[in-house]
Amino acid sequence: MALGEFDLIAKFFKRPVRRAALGVGDDCALLNVAPGMQLAVSSDMLVEGRHFLSTVAPARLGHKALAVNLSDLAACGARPLAFTLALSLPRADEAFLEGLASGLFALAEEHGIELVGGDTTAGPLNLCITVFGEVPAGQALLRSGARAGDDLWVSHPLGGGIGDARLALEVFRGRLTLDGRDFENVRHAMEQPRPRVALGQALRGLAHSAIDVSDGLLGDLGHVLRGSQLGARVDADALPRSAVLAAQPRALQLECGLAGGDDYELLFSAPPARREAVRAAAHAAGVGVARIGELQAEPGLRLVDGYGVPLQAEFASFDHFRSA
Repeated sequence: MALGEFDLIAKFFKRPVRRAALGVGDDCALLNVAPGMQLAVSSDMLVEGRHFLSTVAPARLGHKALAVNLSDLAACGARPLAFTLALSLPRADEAFLEGLASGLFALAEEHGIELVGGDTTAGPLNLCITVFGEVPAGQALLRSGARAGDDLWVSHPLGGGIGDARLALEVFRGRLTLDGRDFENVRHAMEQPRPRVALGQALRGLAHSAIDVSDGLLGDLGHVLRGSQLGARVDADALPRSAVLAAQPRALQLECGLAGGDDYELLFSAPPARREAVRAAAHAAGVGVARIGELQAEPGLRLVDGYGVPLQAEFASFDHFRSA
């Protein structure tokens, strides 16, 4: 007998709540927020064929759907509280749902949060998650908080870098080939990003601004520059790279690192006097950070190599309505 909508929710997604006052099963979730705290809320949607391939393992899809939303909370320095899930399915496939739920809840457990509601419907495969977090009033990291003279930093996996997710996509597109281990490493970066929640919270009081790298480093930096009415100088050779990406032609390295997207690392600015504190915060969070440039009063982006020579190449970040 086919699963009905409410049976599906009860079997795969209804769990007892610990932090919420009321969770899955009513018209609204109820969350208790501590005095002196602000509620941070963000929604992201993953659409099959646009944000993920049909070949992705369901558990990895569940992980990524939540991870990309947690990354938004990380970018404002918020502590995650709970999330909702709106799910469109072409059919109620129990094996798919079992894998999806396992990946989703494994990451939720890692961050101590719970699913408190949502919606399900029949239709093209589409996952939309809304996350709720809390941050002390007045301490949220904002795109508009950057200041001229700030160092520009980007986080990265220990021993790794940014741009691997884009490199995996180029393999799927047939632009290049990688051997089994290298391909699995970059595919893992694309399908199971690690939201930098601990680092985001540690940067409160250290960083002036932050954004997560979802659509490409330069494109996301542009949001900070517009929000703060500043310019920036970026050293392309200071970008952290994995051994796999570093083995590729330089042009591809720059394309993946500067415009690739899907990294879900934090791009942030902080005063030069806080460099050691930033490194200590990253160390405590178990991630790497690289200083890749500085923010400047003069508007515009100045991209240079390690010798300070301007780079003339243009790098287009992802845009949902312009990208193929």
